Amino acid sequence: MSNVEMTRFAVMEAERVVKIHIRKLPELKADEVLIKNGACNICTTDYGQWTGARKNLLFPMAWGHEFAGTVVDMGAEVKGFEVGEMVGIGYDNCGECEFCKKGLTSECVLIGAGRNKVSEDGYHGGFGCSEYVIKPYRALFKLSQDMDCSEAAFVEPVGTVCQGIRKLRLTPGEKVVVIGAGTMGILNAMVARAEGCDVLITEMMAKKLKVAEDLGLHVVDVSKEDPVEAVMKWTNGKGADSVILAVGVTAANDQALAMVKKYHAKILMFAAGYPAPELHVDSNLIHYRKMELIGTFSADKCDFARAAELMREKKIDLSRLVEAKFPLDEVDKAFEAAVLPGAYRVSVIF
Repeated sequence: MSNVEMTRFAVMEAERVVKIHIRKLPELKADEVLIKNGACNICTTDYGQWTGARKNLLFPMAWGHEFAGTVVDMGAEVKGFEVGEMVGIGYDNCGECEFCKKGLTSECVLIGAGRNKVSEDGYHGGFGCSEYVIKPYRALFKLSQDMDCSEAAFVEPVGTVCQGIRKLRLTPGEKVVVIGAGTMGILNAMVARAEGCDVLITEMMAKKLKVAEDLGLHVVDVSKEDPVEAVMKWTNGKGADSVILAVGVTAANDQALAMVKKYHAKILMFAAGYPAPELHVDSNLIHYRKMELIGTFSADKCDFARAAELMREKKIDLSRLVEAKFPLDEVDKAFEAAVLPGAYRVSVIF
C-alpha cells in the first residue's frame, strides 16, 4: 500500500495563467491504479486553451492527458498490472456500457474522454499534469521499463493515429501521402510506414522538413515544389492510394483531392481546423470514382494497445518529437515554449 496522500499538480486558472496547486488524493477505488507520474506532455488542445484559441474548454482546468509513469498502488479488482510497471495512458472507460462492449471505448456513455468534467473539488480535466494520478486500470497500457517518460507519454496521440490508420485499412506497399509534418503528421507517417506502406510527407517549414528527413521519411518541400506534381511524379502519374490530412486547412483539402488515384482512393480527415476548413468536392466525384472520405477522432482501447505495442517494439522513433523538458515548477515556461512556431511536444517532467 502507498502512503501518498497529497499531490501537486498544474492548473490553468485563466488564459495564459498556469499555477501549481495541491490537493488531497481521492481514495483509491477497487478498479483504480495510483501512478507516480514521470512526464506529462503539452498537446495542441492544452496550449490552445492557454492561448485562448479554444473557447470551449473551461477554467480552472487541471489539464493533461498525454502522460506516463509507474504503478505504485492498485485497487483489489485491478487485473493485469503490477507495482513498479511503466504504463502509458489511454482514455477512461467503464467497460460495461453498450459502446464499451462493442470496443468503442472512446464513446463510453458513463465516463468518456471529456475535459470539461468537474471533480468534487471544482476542477475541470483529468489531473494528468500531476505528481500522482489515479486512473482506472482499463485506461492503462504497459510499456518498456527503460523508456524515456516523455516518449512514453505518447501513447494517447499515437493511439489516435492508430485509429485513423485502422480505418484506412492500409496494406503493405500502398502509396500514402501525409500533408503536414508537425507532431501528428510525423506520427501518422511513422505508423503508416510501420504498417509496410511507402510514405511521402509534405511540409514547408524548414525545421519540420529537417526532422522528417532525419527520420528517414520521403519529404517534399512545398515552398519549392508543387505537392500535387511531386506526388504524381512519385506515383508514376497514378496518384496516391491514400492521403492523410494532418493539417486542418482548406488548401490541404484541395491538394488531397488532386493527388489521389482515380479509383478507390481514400482521404483521412485526421486534423480539425479553426475556423473550419472547406471541402470543395461534389458527391458525383465521390460516386463515380468510388472514393472514400474518412473521418477519425479520438481512439478506442484497441488503438491504444496497438500504439503501446509499436512503442515497445521500437517500430516508431519518438525521440525527435520531444522538443524540450521543464520541471513542474517551471510549467509556465513550458507553455511559453510549447506555443513557439514549429515546436513539437514540450514535456513537463516530475
